[in-house]
Amino acid sequence: MSPSGAGGLLGRASASEADDGSEGDDALTRDEIFDLMSNHRRRYTLHYCKRADGTVQLSDLAEQVAAWEQDKEIPDLTSAERKTVYTSLQQTHLPRLEQAGVLRYDRGEVELTERMERLDIYMDIVPENSVPWGVYYLGLSALSGLVVGALWAGVLPTGTVPLLAYPTAIVAAFGLSAAYHTVTNRRYQFENLERPP
Repeated sequence: MSPSGAGGLLGRASASEADDGSEGDDALTRDEIFDLMSNHRRRYTLHYCKRADGTVQLSDLAEQVAAWEQDKEIPDLTSAERKTVYTSLQQTHLPRLEQAGVLRYDRGEVELTERMERLDIYMDIVPENSVPWGVYYLGLSALSGLVVGALWAGVLPTGTVPLLAYPTAIVAAFGLSAAYHTVTNRRYQFENLERPP
């Protein structure tokens, strides 16, 4: 997880609001988000609840969290694996999430609050051997600068190629990149991931 920018975990409050504590009582600060998301069982819990769309049973939640932890299917879990996660969620993680106001836990039932529903969380997951978006856009900007510089210097041909072809190609490259970046970010929104990070 990257701590800032497109690779971070972001609420709707801006970074400056989160840092100076000036946002409303109903918004989570950046520090609160990092704290909540720092533990994988809490991430798994929030992920499961966001995908469930309603109240979930603690027993079902614990089974799925244990399955993700053990990289197993639910029927393959042992009773000890289930019980360990169940106890941990019940005694530690659900009270912590409830204290933060992102869920309600009562009599074995877990439900997200409006505070969590309004929280936009995404993770910029960079697959192995790929270029981070910031580096990609920096490279695209540098290439665009070279093209514009070459046009000013008269190095690029403008007789056989229309003059507007170059800026059109630059704008198209940025537009297509931004569209792909937007789709990718949606795909990696917390609740859209098949398995939580």
